[in-house]
Amino acid sequence: MTPIEELNALKQIGNVPVSGGLLKSIFHDYRSPDKKVQALLRTGMLVKLKRGLFVVSPEISGKMLSMELVANHLYAPSYISAHYALRHYGLIPERVYEITSVTTLHSRRFENILGKFSYRGVSSAYFPIGIRSELSEGISYMIATPEKALCDMLMQERYVPPQSLASLEAFFEEDMRIDIDDIRNLDSSIIRACMNVGNKKNVLANLLKIMARSQ
Repeated sequence: MTPIEELNALKQIGNVPVSGGLLKSIFHDYRSPDKKVQALLRTGMLVKLKRGLFVVSPEISGKMLSMELVANHLYAPSYISAHYALRHYGLIPERVYEITSVTTLHSRRFENILGKFSYRGVSSAYFPIGIRSELSEGISYMIATPEKALCDMLMQERYVPPQSLASLEAFFEEDMRIDIDDIRNLDSSIIRACMNVGNKKNVLANLLKIMARSQ
């Protein structure tokens, strides 16, 4: 394989995370495909995401890396959610420095050259509720709806007041800086579905009461 052929092969991969096995199959003509992959890492043509998972450098692919797509591939199945998704939708004002996701696997954390990625494990019954595919610059990734992201955040926080509506409202407005008026416009059916199969049922029930009272 000539240098131009190598470059074209990497460009065809684009900015989609790729396994080491696939890379070795692309460079199978080499005596040691493993060494070829290591050489591409040393020259910066490849970026290592974790053991056995890589992405082509933007300088080579000509495409910007999608942190959301990386998060989906880094630990699958998973979808972007909680604080990162709430910030994405403009429900919380603070910038989020860690990409938060939900998975059916065990909870995990990863850190690589791109940033920090955290995953919270949930049940297989809870997982598929309120997920959608979002397209950004030709890249599609899985992310929670605003309603599911809010539920996931509540599940993730160590302490959320479970009894008093006033305390829950204060948690939203003072701790999370979420406007109650924004909560009013959410789809209660998704929150109700999460309540039926998820944890913290009292908290989600109070969230539904707050939504109903605000309307």
